[in-house]
Amino acid sequence: MQKSFLVVVIAAFIGAFGIHQFAPAFSASIAFFAGAIIAALLFMFLSASSAKSQADYQGPMMTLYVGNLPYRVHEGEVKELFEQYGAVSTVRLVRDRKTGRRKGFGFVEMAESGAREALAKLNDFNFQERTIKVREAKTQDNGDSDNS
Repeated sequence: MQKSFLVVVIAAFIGAFGIHQFAPAFSASIAFFAGAIIAALLFMFLSASSAKSQADYQGPMMTLYVGNLPYRVHEGEVKELFEQYGAVSTVRLVRDRKTGRRKGFGFVEMAESGAREALAKLNDFNFQERTIKVREAKTQDNGDSDNS
């Protein structure tokens, strides 16, 4: 998302510069406004295409536990790493309830076939100067089973 926003801002400035160069009758503010409109359309196009590519996958999903993550890592960076192996549905990095700081682990939900490959390739992988651990996440037992 941050990369898309940066692309839009750059496109707005380039568009404004181009419009002002090729149509000097327009004032700089009108050229910038036109560049911003073009950039907004570009942003909408980029957002729609990325949302469509994520929504296309309709198969079995798997949740992976990812441990020993750098504390400063963001969800987008983890998602980018795992998307090399398949469609990623969600990334949840766990935070401390009191401080709000990340705890250094999280969960990635992704396509099962890609998750198996990511598990094999990314376990003990050096990511941002940390050796991450990737495992299949265990399901939580809420105590609802009958043990009579």
